[in-house]
Amino acid sequence: MSSTRLVKLLEFLESEPNDPFILYALATEYNNQNDKEKAYSFYLQLTDKHPDYVGTYYHLGKLYEKDGQKEKAIEVYQKGMVTARNKRDMHAFSELQGAYNTAAGLDYEDD
Repeated sequence: MSSTRLVKLLEFLESEPNDPFILYALATEYNNQNDKEKAYSFYLQLTDKHPDYVGTYYHLGKLYEKDGQKEKAIEVYQKGMVTARNKRDMHAFSELQGAYNTAAGLDYEDD
C-alpha cells in the first residue's frame, strides 16, 4: 500500500470526518494492508453511521470470513442484501447473495 495514499486519505478524513467514501477507502486500504483492527474499525463505523453504504457489507463479510467468523459474515451479508434490495441495487444484491450462499454452504454446482 502506498503510504502517500494513506496520508492523503487521513488528511481528507480530517476535513470530512463523516464522508462515507473516505471511511470506505480507509477501511479498504487497511484491509489490503492486513491491518484488520483498523479495517474493522472503519467498516463498522460505516455500518453504524452510514448503513445504506452498500459496498461495506460485502467487504466486511469477507473480512469476517477471512478471520474465521463465518456466523458474523453471514449476518453481515444478510443485512447487506436487505440494504441492497431497499436501494434497488440488484448488482450489489447479487454479489452479496453469492457470498452469503457460499458462506452458508448453499453454493450449488451446476451439473
